[in-house]
Amino acid sequence: MERRAFRLNGFVMLLVVTVGTLVAAGLALAGVFLDIAMAQRIAYWVVAALLGLVILCLATGFVVINPNEARVIQFFGRYFGTVADDGFKWVVPLTVKRRVTLRVRNFETSKLKVNDAVGNPVEIAAVVVYKVVDSGKAIFAVDDYEEYVAIQSETAVRHLATTHPYDTTAVPVDSDAADATSLRDGAQVSAELTSELGERTELAGIEIVEARITHLAYAPEIAQAMLVRQQAAQVVAARAMIVEGAVGMVGMALDQLAEQSVVDLDDERRAAMVSNLLVVLCGDKATQPVVNAGTLYA
Repeated sequence: MERRAFRLNGFVMLLVVTVGTLVAAGLALAGVFLDIAMAQRIAYWVVAALLGLVILCLATGFVVINPNEARVIQFFGRYFGTVADDGFKWVVPLTVKRRVTLRVRNFETSKLKVNDAVGNPVEIAAVVVYKVVDSGKAIFAVDDYEEYVAIQSETAVRHLATTHPYDTTAVPVDSDAADATSLRDGAQVSAELTSELGERTELAGIEIVEARITHLAYAPEIAQAMLVRQQAAQVVAARAMIVEGAVGMVGMALDQLAEQSVVDLDDERRAAMVSNLLVVLCGDKATQPVVNAGTLYA
C-alpha cells in the first residue's frame, strides 16, 4: 500500500550542503596553508574528505517533483514511501526515485472483431480514461501499469461484446439475449464497462474515470445482410403501426355512422366499406377515387 516517505524542504537542505561544502573546503585549505605539524595537516585533510563524502551522500537526496506527479522511493530495493508534494524536496539519500504521473490519461483500444451474444461478428473499440491513485501498487504490483491497463481494457471490451447483443431488434424472441441490454445502449453499457475495468485494474492502483465505446459496427462480411434485416424490421414495425391505426379509424367511422344514423349499411356494404377504407389508409401511395356517375340500363 502507498505510504508517505520522509522528506524535507530542498532549499533548507541545499543550504546545509552549501555550508558543509564550504567547511570541507576550509579544512582542506587550512591543512595546506597553516603552519602546523604534518599530523595536524593530515587530520584536517581526513576530516575534510569525510565531510566531503557526507556532503556528496546528502546531495543524492535532492529531487524535483512536478504538479500531479509522484516519486516512489526505494532504499536498496525496499519500498521506502511515496512523495507526492510538488516542489523541490530532499529525501533519504542513496535511494532510487521512480517517477509516476498522477495525471488523467486515456487509452483507445484497437478495433476488435468478436462475436456478440447471439453469434454475430461485430467490430468494437472503446476509449478508457484512467489515473493512478496508488503509486505503490502501480510500480510494484504489476510490471508495467500502462501495458496492464491496455491489455485489461481489450479483455473487458471483448467480454462485454460477447455478453450483449449488437441490437435487440435482431435477436429472436425465444433467445436468452432477447431481454438483454444491447451494445447500442450507450449509457448502460458504458457504466458496465467502467465497473468491470475498475475491478480489473484495482490491483494495479488504477482508477477508471470513464470507459466508453467509440466504434461499433457489424463485421464487413455480414454488414450488408444485417442492414437489409434492420430495414425489413423497421418496415414491418411501421406497417404494423399503420394497420393498427387504420383498424381503429375504420371502427370509429362505422360507429359514428351508426350512432348518427347517416346511412344504414347491410353486412355486404359494411364489408365493402371496410375494405375500401383499409386500402386508402394502409396504402403507401395516394389513392385515386373512382366516381360512379350512374347506371346504364339496356
